[in-house]
Amino acid sequence: MKSILFVIFCALMLNACKNKKEEPSKMTNITEEIPYKSFGNKIIADDAKTTTSMASHYKTMAVGDSINSKMIAKVNSVCQTKGCWMRLNLEDGNEVMVKFKDYGFFMPKDIAGQEVIVNGKAFVEEVSVDEQRHYAEDAGKTKQAIDSIRKPKRTYAFEADGVLLKQ
Repeated sequence: MKSILFVIFCALMLNACKNKKEEPSKMTNITEEIPYKSFGNKIIADDAKTTTSMASHYKTMAVGDSINSKMIAKVNSVCQTKGCWMRLNLEDGNEVMVKFKDYGFFMPKDIAGQEVIVNGKAFVEEVSVDEQRHYAEDAGKTKQAIDSIRKPKRTYAFEADGVLLKQ
């Protein structure tokens, strides 16, 4: 009798193990982590939540308006003197001039075409002729191009407190 009960018990245990459904792996929702090099304040690279359409925000802003923001964009150019500013592509034919808060950090001079995430304050300003010429000089423009700057320009600007450079 004990041996029959033992056989039944073993059969039930084997059957229970056989019908066990495997749970889907918790590893199926792995997202690839993108490596970034950080400059300035530490910011989080939450790409899905990062504002990518700053162009529409800038169009609705007047000179003097500002908003705290984070955006992702490609670098069009960088100050070739020391990396103290960069221009980002807004993907609507416009650029945004990015300076770094309190000149607390600088960017590498060879990052044109690379993607960055900037965090800080977006605003619209009017840039004087002298300042435009200074930036043109920093960018390595020709004397003729610098001399052709003759009137103030409404520009999109950004003061970044932190930047992530996509590696």
